[in-house]
Amino acid sequence: MSNDDRYTVGVFEDVRSAERALGALAEHKFPSETLSVVAADGPGVVELLQKTFGKSGDTLDVRVVGTLRLHGPIVKALQSAEDVLVRDGIAAAMPRVGFQAHDGFIFETLTKRGGVLVAIRSESRAADALALLHAYGGGNAAIGAWTGRV
Repeated sequence: MSNDDRYTVGVFEDVRSAERALGALAEHKFPSETLSVVAADGPGVVELLQKTFGKSGDTLDVRVVGTLRLHGPIVKALQSAEDVLVRDGIAAAMPRVGFQAHDGFIFETLTKRGGVLVAIRSESRAADALALLHAYGGGNAAIGAWTGRV
């Protein structure tokens, strides 16, 4: 994995909270092509993706969590050519972007419960992204930095 595949991730309680965080990231000049959203396909998610990215996102049936609606660079990194995301779930795929399996389990559980995962691909501004995610309610936010260290 290159530094371009490192992400800062947080899961927000609901679409409204995620929308506020994504707005703050945009205000702080994080380019939309560095942002990702992963959420259970439910009320408000398509609208969030349309507002943020101008697209409704893709859907994937993912082990453990069910149908997800998602968009952004983290999707390809998690899914890979081996279909890791679909086959094994979020928890098993998160080490591909620098998180330990137990972090992935937390992200997976919160997403399954209706949370909205927001990820930022930006090694150089990871601390800024983390501060914004925390400030807007991503209390479990973290920087994926474990690749090659475990």
